[in-house]
Amino acid sequence: MENISILGSTGSIGTQAVDVINNLGNIAVSALTANRSTDLLEAQARSLRPEMVGMCDEQCASVLAQRLFGTGIRVYSGEEALIRAAEVSQADTVLTAVVGNSGIRPTFAAIEAGKNIALANKETLVSAGKLFTERTRQKHTTVLPVDSEHSAIFQCLQGAAGNPVKRILLTASGGAFRGKSRQELRSVTASDALKHPTWDMGAKVTIDSATLMNKGLEAVEAKW
Repeated sequence: MENISILGSTGSIGTQAVDVINNLGNIAVSALTANRSTDLLEAQARSLRPEMVGMCDEQCASVLAQRLFGTGIRVYSGEEALIRAAEVSQADTVLTAVVGNSGIRPTFAAIEAGKNIALANKETLVSAGKLFTERTRQKHTTVLPVDSEHSAIFQCLQGAAGNPVKRILLTASGGAFRGKSRQELRSVTASDALKHPTWDMGAKVTIDSATLMNKGLEAVEAKW
């Protein structure tokens, strides 16, 4: 049975990963972490019964510890929670789905601990791509891209033998401003940009999506 640790289990990618795990039934979960989504993390912990959970927000972690008292599930807080979840001994694979540079240290900790990396934290590649690729090669780490565009590229590359890739196209599948004319875009506001029609990704990622800044970051990801 595969064993996994999920960093950022209450976000968009994390919750989808939990859904996949629940549907497959042959994957065990050793650790779950979140930022402030106490209710959802508690529900995930009670369902999946990990060895440990962690919350970056120390006050939320304190509340969660009280709620999970008696379950045997250890609760950690702050950056230590992410590092512990990345290094937890039973996990074969660490899904790094936290947002921002806070994902860099735990991702490297997972590499040093000999884990496979399911990567959905783009900052690891945008901010530290050269170091990341060098270290994963040195440690013979298996890296699986999870973010939608890069997962699709990865899957295409599996069939590229004898048919070498000429170029990679990163699609822009839609955001708050999709379909708007140049004239309409002249009067949009930050509030408009935060109204993504499909995903709840947090303010930064939603703004990056609306402005296409996210595509620039994905180009850096694809390079590494």
